[in-house]
Amino acid sequence: MARFEDLQPPFWDTSSDYGVQPPLTDRAVEEAERLLNVTLPDSLLDLLRDQNGGQVSDSRNAFPTSQPTSWSADHVPFDSVMGIGHRERTLSMLDSPYLVEEWGLPAAMVLVSGDGHYWIGLDYRTCDRNGEPSVAWFDADDNSELTLAPDFRSFIKGLTSAGEFESERSNRSPD
Repeated sequence: MARFEDLQPPFWDTSSDYGVQPPLTDRAVEEAERLLNVTLPDSLLDLLRDQNGGQVSDSRNAFPTSQPTSWSADHVPFDSVMGIGHRERTLSMLDSPYLVEEWGLPAAMVLVSGDGHYWIGLDYRTCDRNGEPSVAWFDADDNSELTLAPDFRSFIKGLTSAGEFESERSNRSPD
């Protein structure tokens, strides 16, 4: 199985350190899993061991959807990943319990990306706390949700460029 740092095109936008936490340690993973009361997916931890959160490259900043959301008719944004850590003024997966309560999201959720109006998270409602969570979109403004992928690895493999959706729209002929 390919490692995340071998992905082409690259996953991370390395021109920015926005949202990047200190390098991930085994101790930090243990602390996070204890605080969040879940086992985090190996595929997510592999990604965070390469870089502990931050901006996603433009080639992987969207996920296609089969139904419209408040964001778009055919995709949702994915411009960053929360890491695991305590870097000042930087959201972390460790903030999930607070953010879930603040935005009225399902309790069995670990957030990996979002801005308050929408979130993408690991949804543990369909598995036990040690299982493989699905990845879901949550819209706090219209109180809607949509399952995006059955697991985190599938989610990462499905990411594409938001620009592809814009170019597809401009290439369509009007009805």
